[in-house]
This record gives sequence, structure tokens and C-alpha cells, in this order.
Amino acid sequence: MQQAEKKDCHFLGRGLSFPPAFDKRTKDLRMVEGPADIRQSLEIILSTRQRERPLAPAFGCNLDQLLFEPITLSFITKLQNLVEDALLLYEPRIEVKGVNIEPDSNNEGLLLINVDYKIPSANSRFNFVYPFYLEEGTDLDGQ
Repeated sequence: MQQAEKKDCHFLGRGLSFPPAFDKRTKDLRMVEGPADIRQSLEIILSTRQRERPLAPAFGCNLDQLLFEPITLSFITKLQNLVEDALLLYEPRIEVKGVNIEPDSNNEGLLLINVDYKIPSANSRFNFVYPFYLEEGTDLDGQ
């Protein structure tokens, strides 16, 4: 069954795993394809700052410019627009159906960015959650 899935998703692309990892048996770099490749691409887009890649200076999302901002309606709207624009520009294999941002009730300073998307060529819907930390993770033990 896995072999059939691999053949069906080949048209979605294939790339290096993120983060890069080696196969213990063959010592080759691990590869991902299909929906897993797209999912890792979304993580790369959202975690990359613009101008971070010398050969693609416009690539990325610049979420870091929103660190330490108070959570207001305008902040949430700006964050949604940044994510939607970055995905529209840098992941043509998907159709973004919605971006929803919610504070994590268990962790203060953590926002969960929910991306609901469709892969039109495979006629499949997926959901991706990206954790966005607004505050530095220091003094976690409360002392």
C-alpha cells in the first residue's frame, strides 16, 4: 500500500527532509515526498526570515518582527496576513483555505497558527499547526 501511495504522490515533488537527517541503514540523506514534503515546506517558509537566504532574499515570512507584541485584534490580523502572503508566494502546490490564530491556554506567550489548506492536484485537505512563541523561554521554573 505504501508503494502505491508513493507513486500517486510523486507529482507533488520530492526533497530533502527538514531538518536534514541521514538514513541509518544507507547513510544517505533522507528524502520526503508528496504531502510530507509540502508540510515540511510550510514549516520552512514560516520559520525563515526574509534576507536570511542570500540567493533568495525575499523568501520567508518574517514572523520574528512580531515578537514581544501585545496580542490585539490588529496584531492577529497582521500575523494572519503575513502567513497567508508568504504561503501564497512560496508554496504554489497548495490552496490556503484559512489561517486561524489562537493563544495556547497552557502556555502564556504561545500562539498556535492553524493553516487549513488543500492540495488541489491530489484533491486532499490538510491542517498544519505552527507554534509561534511571542516571548523568550527564560525563567521557566518560576524561580
